[in-house]
Amino acid sequence: MAGRRQKKSGGRSYAWRYRGRIVACVFVEVIIICALVIMIGWNKGVKEWFEQFEQPVLKEVDISGINSPNAILMQARGGKILGEINGEAQIYPASMTKIMTVILGIENFDDLDEKITLTNEMFTGLYEQDATQAGFQPGEEVRVIDLLYGAMLPSGAECCIALADTISGSEADFAELMNKKARKLGMENTHFCDSTGLHNPDHYSTVKDIAVLMKYCIKNDTFREIVETSRHSTGVTNIHPDGITYYSTMFKNLSDPTVTGGKILGGKTGYTSEAGHCLVSFAEIEGREYIFVSAGASGADGNTIPHIQDAVTVYNRVGAAIEEKMNDNNK
Repeated sequence: MAGRRQKKSGGRSYAWRYRGRIVACVFVEVIIICALVIMIGWNKGVKEWFEQFEQPVLKEVDISGINSPNAILMQARGGKILGEINGEAQIYPASMTKIMTVILGIENFDDLDEKITLTNEMFTGLYEQDATQAGFQPGEEVRVIDLLYGAMLPSGAECCIALADTISGSEADFAELMNKKARKLGMENTHFCDSTGLHNPDHYSTVKDIAVLMKYCIKNDTFREIVETSRHSTGVTNIHPDGITYYSTMFKNLSDPTVTGGKILGGKTGYTSEAGHCLVSFAEIEGREYIFVSAGASGADGNTIPHIQDAVTVYNRVGAAIEEKMNDNNK
């Protein structure tokens, strides 16, 4: 019996050694796989991800002295506010509204190549309100992706309404979807009445809420591809056999997107007489992304659009502040 007990104990010892070898092998395999992932992905963003932690962290940036009475600067990662002027005061967002329309369009269509036929009803009131349009016509069959670009780049109102009507059945019902999304994102001081941003006293937001929305939107790859594009040519339609080429309202007024330490990646302008000049944009500076939103600017300085000028000014200050900190750290 003692011999049998000894044999059983030896078997248990062998099993533990066998399990130990398996655990060791699995551990080595995990290390190898992680090393391969890092090596393969080094040039696909991993290097940049590590480098961002080497950059000095900004606590605050002076954004005073700009054209816009309402403005906010936010870190895209984490949402830390670095500077604000009347950030939670009510504004009219004008066509900055369209970033909500576009992100909901992306999220509610399974096939972005699906075609939508624009109806006469979708154009009702647009001419009377002098709404900006992308150039499509009643009866035209247009791909969803071209409507998304049309809403974002040239600020086409007919594109927004086509998306809204197709998703929700009416623009009023789509506005409810917009408000539901706004509440989910924590946009506490925002209320949408339409998909376009055409003036309505009950259609309002704050620059802080718009920054929160942009922070969410740029996490979506399709949205980023659209908002970072300066020009887009649509596919062939039954009315435009050569398609339509349209241009970003921001980039056409931004001759050089370069700023100190980086560049402006994309954005959406807005304007009504009640809202003034508005802009929501984002930039990459020294490996980090920042969001800047401004509203309420009036007039123009020569050939410079005031809201575009504000964005360039503030992003340059971000780059200069980082450079100053880097120089201090190297002393």
